[in-house]
Amino acid sequence: MNATEQRAPELVWPEGYPRTDPSERDAYPGDISLTRKESFQSIVDELERWGATDVRISTASTHYKDRPNIPHQHDKPDDVGVVARFRREDRPADEGYAIACDRWATQRENARAIALYARRKRLAERCGVTTADSEFETARLPPGDESGPDVIAVEPEPEPDREPHEVLGVAPDAPEPTVTGAFRELVKEGHGDQGGNDEYDVAELKRARDALLDG
Repeated sequence: MNATEQRAPELVWPEGYPRTDPSERDAYPGDISLTRKESFQSIVDELERWGATDVRISTASTHYKDRPNIPHQHDKPDDVGVVARFRREDRPADEGYAIACDRWATQRENARAIALYARRKRLAERCGVTTADSEFETARLPPGDESGPDVIAVEPEPEPDREPHEVLGVAPDAPEPTVTGAFRELVKEGHGDQGGNDEYDVAELKRARDALLDG
């Protein structure tokens, strides 16, 4: 084993949360242009933008010692599940949260799905559709003990046939400034420092914007 790597513990999946049968895993339906490393880093970036702290990513792979949230690029474990555990600055230190995904065929796809889930929730909160408290509660862990807490986790699901307001993450009757603001934000995030347009196709965003403004 290289000196820059460390052996990760066996993936501890959310207790009471169903696993996806390997035969039912599909390729992620969206365009994931990020590399494996970037996909895992995007989990940390999106969760921290959402107000999370102490983000710890678990997989069945070996993780780099100096980058503990990044699995080794050559590892291809049978278990492709990814679990992201985290805390919040505005909550007691003993309160934990988790998001997990094993729906897709590779670790990269499951990692990116978690990041995109966090992004959608954050943007929905920004647009006034929901609040951070209500969304964080879906990923809250019960009080833990020495054996480790059970996890209440959320699995990101694909949204292949979304309504225009869902594409932009706004309310169905959102006013024009909210719609145009959400559109600009998504285009900016898709083409800025996020490695390109990975989930949000610009043409889809434009169609959603136009549909809401014309409605």
